[in-house]
Amino acid sequence: MAEGEPTTEHSDRDGVQSVEFTAAGVREGFVAGFPVAVGVAGYGVVFGVVARRAGLSVAEAGLMSATVLAGAAQLVAVELWADPIPVVAVVATTALVNLRYVLMGAALRPWLQQVTVPQAYTSVFFFADENWALSIGTLRAGSSNGAFLFGSGVVLWLLWIASTVVGATAGDLVGDPATYGLDFVATALFLTLAAGFWEGTESLRPWVVAATAALAVHAVVPGEWYILAGALAGAAVEVVTYDD
Repeated sequence: MAEGEPTTEHSDRDGVQSVEFTAAGVREGFVAGFPVAVGVAGYGVVFGVVARRAGLSVAEAGLMSATVLAGAAQLVAVELWADPIPVVAVVATTALVNLRYVLMGAALRPWLQQVTVPQAYTSVFFFADENWALSIGTLRAGSSNGAFLFGSGVVLWLLWIASTVVGATAGDLVGDPATYGLDFVATALFLTLAAGFWEGTESLRPWVVAATAALAVHAVVPGEWYILAGALAGAAVEVVTYDD
């Protein structure tokens, strides 16, 4: 990633458009990401409820959401929560769940390498599944907004923390999140975002391969390995069938 101002050299070399990191771009990402963040907030309430039932205080649950910003990893962590905390198990399991971010981050490299290092790494801190999908869809459509990931991530981060605190505080009033369908919010949101990547029947190939691999691994391998297996299988079939 470049230290200096954005240049057109990267875009020429990689075949992608030049991008800029501006305050207006941050606002654009913030506004565009708000509806997605509201959807994620439902998932945040669920996490807050689960965290309290696992024994975390409201402050601890809020702090985890502020510093981790990874719903699946946080839910796995609180499910393993005990006294004393099984640090190795928590770290190893959450690292496995988050391995997919290596692939997702690599997909953003053509644009992130055009902004400064602080801008790129700050954007990556606010990078979650939902705003990644929104951002990469926007950039692939030709946007020159290099701050979109950061702006959409900030609004998601704020509502994620707020909803976690709400869930942790009012957990007893909420009861079982499944009663209100809150446990399905994240799944519905991912399906909606995935629909935005539909480019015709060719899109089915990696999706079917990824789903098949994930289901097969989930059936025979314990833990969260199916997430990585599905991601790698879907990426591999695209690499093999890629046509310049």
